[in-house]
Amino acid sequence: HAAVREVLVLDIDGAGGKQLAAYLIAQDSSADHATLRDTLKQHLKADLPDYMVPTHFLVLDQWPLTANGKLDRKALPKPDASQLQQGYVAPRTALEQQLAAIWAEVLKVEQVGLHDNFFELGGHSLLATQVTSRIRQRLNVEVPLRSLFESADLQAFAQT
Repeated sequence: HAAVREVLVLDIDGAGGKQLAAYLIAQDSSADHATLRDTLKQHLKADLPDYMVPTHFLVLDQWPLTANGKLDRKALPKPDASQLQQGYVAPRTALEQQLAAIWAEVLKVEQVGLHDNFFELGGHSLLATQVTSRIRQRLNVEVPLRSLFESADLQAFAQT
């Protein structure tokens, strides 16, 4: 992508298992990081399957280097799931609150807002089955697994 000078993508241990994290240095150091992350995510989603699109995009000013000038992978910052939860909007209805609690529990995040995307918070197909199972157990509602894939943000999912 033209906005990226250098990039390194690693698989990291996330709350729900392995996740991809993209560490990048932008062409323009004054670029808005949130906008750049959104642009890159949309660009990659157009050409790659979802499982190949990094969950986290961390913009760095420069690479951390070891004493001999090589990339120091251990010094790379850890991704923060709260970066993915921009513009938190609290669940309003009882159903949205119950679903948010189930998602937070399964994804091991502190809170889930109405506009949060299950897969962007680290969800994957195995965790999606856990969500549908817990909904069946706690709310006594049968939800098809594909509903979560088709309506991945909390608000849309609650309406299915």
